[in-house]
Amino acid sequence: MSNTARPGPGSDLRDAEQAATGVSVTAVTVLGVVAVLAVALDQLVKELSTNGLTANEPVRTLGGLVYLCLWRNSGAAWSVGSGHTWVFPLVAIAVAGWIGWVAVRLRSKPWAVALGLVLGGTLGNLGDRLFRDPGVLRGHVVDMISLFGPDAQYFPVFNVADMCLTIGVTLAVALELTGRARDGSRRQSAR
Repeated sequence: MSNTARPGPGSDLRDAEQAATGVSVTAVTVLGVVAVLAVALDQLVKELSTNGLTANEPVRTLGGLVYLCLWRNSGAAWSVGSGHTWVFPLVAIAVAGWIGWVAVRLRSKPWAVALGLVLGGTLGNLGDRLFRDPGVLRGHVVDMISLFGPDAQYFPVFNVADMCLTIGVTLAVALELTGRARDGSRRQSAR
């Protein structure tokens, strides 16, 4: 008896669909699942933070490596651009649109994970910009993680969405630098 795995009847259908449309259902599904999980975790942590933390009262954890503190940020890191809050949702919408456009030709699972993290992080913070006070397109992002000291002494206060964005972009850069294309192929390095 052979232990050789044989493709199931569904794989032939997926291969035919991918050949006809250029879309990898698996890669797009991975992208979507990663994005949904990222948004769900981000929103859960934000809900717990807004209910359990008090502004200006950081909670020291992990021996002072991490402080939990409730911040409402109208800008980007270190509150950069806080006078132009309306710009951030427009950029987030453009990023989400670009990822949707790329997803049509996406066939690489690692790229799907990277783009799913970027999309999830983007949508997590976009939700704050749209639905939190002081209002639509002006909402403040809920941040709660401060490293090495309370209240952004050494590093900007951030949230789960920001972590997803950072990890996703880092993974995308690594994939690009190692020649892994979004269509699943590998580019040869120039000699």
